[in-house]
Amino acid sequence: MITIIDYGRGNLRSVEKAFEFLGHGAIITGDPEEVRVAKALVLPGVGAFDDAMLSLRAKGLDKAIRDSVERDTPFLGICLGYQLLFESSEEGVQRGLGILPGKVKKLPGKGLKVPHMGWNSIEIARESALLNGVSSGSYCYFVHSYYVETPELTLVLTWTEYGIRFASGVQRGRMAAFQFHPEKSSGTGLTILDNFARMAEASEDDF
Repeated sequence: MITIIDYGRGNLRSVEKAFEFLGHGAIITGDPEEVRVAKALVLPGVGAFDDAMLSLRAKGLDKAIRDSVERDTPFLGICLGYQLLFESSEEGVQRGLGILPGKVKKLPGKGLKVPHMGWNSIEIARESALLNGVSSGSYCYFVHSYYVETPELTLVLTWTEYGIRFASGVQRGRMAAFQFHPEKSSGTGLTILDNFARMAEASEDDF
């Protein structure tokens, strides 16, 4: 069963429907205790960094997420849910979850429209079972104005070019996150979600 974290920000139903389409059970909850005991977690998100962090803290979900990650619960962050894993954001003044090192910065544009919206390719940085069946150069769907900059380059799972080269996916052990929306990325995104769900059901060695 996949537990999708509801903190008032994000297209929760579209993520739930994607897992259900793939044959994986999914529930949506905003209860921190349910998050703590979940077998696998997804943190989606759309909107502003500060609003999201304030909502997570108000609901007690920030600590529940940290506790689950510390216990090595399989975890997937999506879009804003990816950015929230880091320490800070230029979008606001709130501290992030601080689970991963780095900061969220404004896309420079460089003659390109911001937000970055639409299909763009991903370059696979390293092998991962999470990307089984996904080829470097595959296209995924993005909607964002900010990107992650991390000093820990070994975290980077995928890169994407949009004015600059930025980390569009990261993974540390059983925790992974993507700037793009797998639930909106057609076959490529569904493959990633299916891999995550199957890996969460299997042994630690499968990650």
